[in-house]
Amino acid sequence: MPYALTASDSAWSLRLWPHNALKPRGFAGVIGLCAGVLALPLLAMLGQPVLWGLLPFAGLALWGLWYAIQRNWQDRSVVEEMHLSRRAIHLRRLNPRAPVQEWRADPAWVTLTLVARGGPVEHYLTLTGGGREVELGAFLMPDERIALHDELQELLVRLKGYA
Repeated sequence: MPYALTASDSAWSLRLWPHNALKPRGFAGVIGLCAGVLALPLLAMLGQPVLWGLLPFAGLALWGLWYAIQRNWQDRSVVEEMHLSRRAIHLRRLNPRAPVQEWRADPAWVTLTLVARGGPVEHYLTLTGGGREVELGAFLMPDERIALHDELQELLVRLKGYA
C-alpha cells in the first residue's frame, strides 16, 4: 500500500504517496533499449547522406521519451501528510509545482466520506470539517482508498472517544 499509518503516544501520522513503478534502473533500461531500437535503422544508413537527416529525429524521439518520464516522476512526487490527535487533525499536501496546501480541523467535527460512484474518481474519499471539504488520496487506487477509509474511520472513532 502506498501509505503508512504510524502511532505514537496519543497521536497518529499518515503519509500517502503515489505508485512509482519505474525505478531509476528501469528508466536507464528503457532509454537504453529505445536508443538501441532507434539505432538499428540508422545503422543501415551509415555512410549515406540521409543519415544526417534521420539522426535529429531519432534524437528528438529519444529526448521526448526522456522528458516525458522525468516529467511523470516530478508529477508523482506529490505527498500527503496527516497528523491526527484528540486536539486537532492537520492535513498537508506537498505538490510538485504548486504551493503547499493545508487543512486543519477539530476531530470531534470531522466527517470521513467515501463516495462509491458519482465522484471525480471511483471511491472518492473526502474529509469534511473546519468549514471545508478536502479530498484525500486522489492518486490511490480505488481498493486502496477503501482500505484507507476503513482504517481512518476506526481511528476517528477512537479520537472522538467513542471506543
